[in-house]
Amino acid sequence: MKIGVPTEIKPQENRVALTPAGADRLVTEGNEVFIQSGAGVNSGFPDKAYTDAGATVLADADAVFATAEMIVKVKEPLPEEFPRMREGQIMFTYLHLAASKELTEAMIATGSHCFAYETLEVGRTLPLLTPMSEVAGRMAIQAGAKVLERSQGGLGILLGGVPGVKRAKVLVLGGGVVGTQAARMACGLGADVTMMDIDLDRLRYLDDVMPKNCRTVYSTSLAVREHLPHADLVVGAVLIPGGAAPKLVRREDLKLMKKNSVIVDVAVDQGGCVETCSPTTHADPVFIVDDVLHYCVANMPGAVPQTSTMALTNATLSYTSQIARLGASAAITESNELATASNVIAGQVTCRAVAEAFGMEYVRPEVVAKTIG
Repeated sequence: MKIGVPTEIKPQENRVALTPAGADRLVTEGNEVFIQSGAGVNSGFPDKAYTDAGATVLADADAVFATAEMIVKVKEPLPEEFPRMREGQIMFTYLHLAASKELTEAMIATGSHCFAYETLEVGRTLPLLTPMSEVAGRMAIQAGAKVLERSQGGLGILLGGVPGVKRAKVLVLGGGVVGTQAARMACGLGADVTMMDIDLDRLRYLDDVMPKNCRTVYSTSLAVREHLPHADLVVGAVLIPGGAAPKLVRREDLKLMKKNSVIVDVAVDQGGCVETCSPTTHADPVFIVDDVLHYCVANMPGAVPQTSTMALTNATLSYTSQIARLGASAAITESNELATASNVIAGQVTCRAVAEAFGMEYVRPEVVAKTIG
C-alpha cells in the first residue's frame, strides 16, 4: 500500500505520525512510504533519515495526499486538508470527532475511510490513546505549575511548598491514564493531591498504589463543588471513548474557586469537562473566565515532539501495518480492534459515541465494510 505522512499544520504541532524506524518496517513489509519534506524535522528526524529508511520525500502536502492510498497523521484534518482527501482513501489519526460536528460532516462528505487512534479498544484499554495521555497528564502539572506563578497571573503558589509553608492543593477529575499521570507528577512535586472518579474498583487500586500525599474521593456533582473552593489547581482528565467529555465543572461553579486559581482541561479535544473551556494553542494557551485561569491547549504533547512522536509510533505502527496489509474492509471484518477504531467509513458513521453526540445515524462497521469490497 502507498502510505503518506504529511506535515502537521495545527498551530505549534511539532509531532510527526511516523518515525524513520517505522518507515523502515513498513517498507520492509512491501509498502511504499511517502513523507512530506520537513515533516519530521521538529521531532528530530531530517528528510535523510527517511530516505535512508527507504521512504520517498515529496515536496508538499498536495503531492502526499494525491499519491497515498492511506494517510497517517497525528491530529485531525483541518479545513484546508479536507479537499485533499478523496473517496476510498484511508485516514488513520487522532480524530476526536465528537468534539466537532463540522469535522464529522466533512469526513462524511469526503467518502474516505476514517480510523481513529483514540477509539481503538483492546479489552477495556485504549492502547493508542495511552502514550499521549501519559504525556499530556504529566505535562498538565508542568503547565499548571507554571501558570500558578504570579508572573503568569496565577496565585503565586509553589506546588510542593517549602518547610513551614503549606503545599498547593491539586484536584484531579478522573482516575484514568491522564489523571493518574497528573496525580503522580503532582505528588512527586510535593503537592496535596485529591483524585476523583466514579469507578470504585479504580479508586481502590489508586488508593493502594498512589503516594501518601494523594487521597481518593468518589466523584459526584456535590463532591466536586465541595472540593473546588480549596483547589489551587484543577486538572480535567475525564474520558468517554469516542464521545464528548461530560461537564463536571459548570460556569456557575467558578465562583466557588479562588481568584487566580488554575484549571488545566486535558479533555478539551473531546469538548472539555469544564464548561468554560475552549481550545487554545501553545502560542496563546491561557484565558481567564470569572478570575480563574484556564489552560486548554488541545495538543499538549506537541510541545515535546521527540518524546511524543516516538511514543506514538511505538503504539500505532502495528495497526498501521495491519491496515496496510488488509485494506479498510478486511481490517474491519478481520480485526475487532480496528473495527473499534473505525469512525466514518464511506460516508457512514460507524462509531456509536460520535453518532449519539450529533444525533446522526449509526451503522455497524461490519455492515459498511461489506459495501466497500
